[in-house]
Order: sequence, then structure tokens, then C-alpha cells
Amino acid sequence: MKRVLSSLMLILATFSMAAAQNTGAVKLEGQVVCCEDCWARADRKTTPYGTRADLEKSAECVANGDPTLLAVMNNEGGFTLYQLEPGKYKRPGKSWLEYIGKRIEVTGTAGKKKARPIIKVDTLTVLAEPIAATEPEVNVIGTEPELALNDLSGVEQRLSGYRGRIVVLNFWATYCAPCRREMPDLAAIQNQYAALGVQVIGATADKAEDKPKLMQFIKETKLNFPVWLGASAEDMQRFGLSSALPGTVIIGRDGRIAATYKGIINLTNLRKQLDTLLAAAEKSSTGQIAAVKEKPGKASSVPS
Repeated sequence: MKRVLSSLMLILATFSMAAAQNTGAVKLEGQVVCCEDCWARADRKTTPYGTRADLEKSAECVANGDPTLLAVMNNEGGFTLYQLEPGKYKRPGKSWLEYIGKRIEVTGTAGKKKARPIIKVDTLTVLAEPIAATEPEVNVIGTEPELALNDLSGVEQRLSGYRGRIVVLNFWATYCAPCRREMPDLAAIQNQYAALGVQVIGATADKAEDKPKLMQFIKETKLNFPVWLGASAEDMQRFGLSSALPGTVIIGRDGRIAATYKGIINLTNLRKQLDTLLAAAEKSSTGQIAAVKEKPGKASSVPS
């Protein structure tokens, strides 16, 4: 009887192993990269991936339809590139762009697609942020950087042209899922504070050729502030941000940076910052601190 039970257990174990092999269920840990070409630009054992320049380039790669990959170190000391495919895990956006440069752990079903290893992602855990998020920060508070970009009509606009107003400068892109989530809050700020001399400006990484996509995004999110095109990772760095979208900078009436925010804005904190700047400006001009009313002001014109 013991021999029968042992044999039965061995058969069941063998069957379970075979089932696991057939399903290709795996757990992988690696770094998300935008495409094979960008990964191959350097020896990744000595030159890390995930700099500001890498992240800026990744947006272009994803827009061009390049498959997003997971670089996993193999037993030979090299890397195996797995193409990321949707499984049970629901991405926050239409692509894997939000994860590029990050180190992640995934579980799912492994297989092949046109001779390339793939992983259908069932679970995903972020283990580390991109290098760009940990690069040395530059203290830009009190500085007065310029920004010159074209608007939707192709006319050059300059940040210095808004001297005398408090500016909420938001860096974003249509392909950035977190950016879409914060747009209603930015529109609310424009509605509430426009009459008080505050101007929201959206500096998008999208370019002129993306205008149809931009117009659809503006319509869907009901943007009510100007949109400028072609913002770069270098632009964000000059304003004290990492290249990871979104990012927001508050600029005082004197044209100098008052605050910076990496990631999605906190509406409560943003309002407090604006109220402080407005109160300081009122005190400076009248000698009395005036409370800022939260009654919505008149909305600004259609984005341009």
C-alpha cells in the first residue's frame, strides 16, 4: 500500500510539474525598457538605464509602437528581454510607459511571440524608481528660468510674458496616465484663481504633429488653460523636476520659482501655496493681509 501511495504521489507531482511547464507560469524581476535598440545603446552592466534622456526617448519609442520590454539578468550574466503583454494585471494607461525605467517584479505566463520571449503580466510590483528620480536635485527656488514653446496655433509663447501673474506651470503628456488624472484639479485651479491673477499653463511633451491627439485630449478632459508644445526633459530639469511626468512648478509674480511638485499635484497643498503667494502680494501692495476667497472665479478662455 505504501508503494502504491508513493507511486501515486510521484505521478501527481510529475503531473503538477508538467502543468506548470505547460502554463509557463513564472516570476520575473527586472527593469522596464522602451525598446531593444535603446537598451543596446550601451553596455548595461556598466552604464545604467533610466536616465532623464532615456525616459524622454522612451515616450517617442512607445508612440512609434515599439514593444516595451523587461530586461531580466540571466544565468550567463547577460540579459534576456521579455516583451510585456497584458494579462490579468490592469495597466493604468494604454501602454507600459509609466513603468519604463522602473525595476519591477511580475508574475504571469511566459511564452514566445515571433521568436521573442514574452510575459503576460498577471501581477506587478514596483521595486525601485528610475535613476532619473534619484539624480541629484538642484535647488531652483528663487531662480528665474525662461521657457519658450509654441502654442497650439504655432505661435511662440514665453514664460516671461506672464510676469506679474502667479503661474502654475504643469509638465505633462497625452500618453501619461497620471497626468490625465490630475487635469480636473488643474482646471479647477484655473476656474477658482483666474480672477485673482493666477494662470495655469500646460507644457506638454507632445509635439506639433500630435495636435489631433492633443485636441481630443483637451476635449475629453475639458482643459481651460493654454497648452504649449514640445517640453523636454531638459526643460523639466531646469525647473528643478525629474524627467518623470507629471511635474508642476509654481512661479511668483516676480517670475521666480516659489515651489516645485514631482508627480501628481495635491490639490489642497497647491491651494495653500497659491493662497500664501496671493496674501504676500496683497500685503506687499497694501500693507494688509487679505484672505483669499475660494469662490470660483471666471474661467479662462479656450486653450491656445
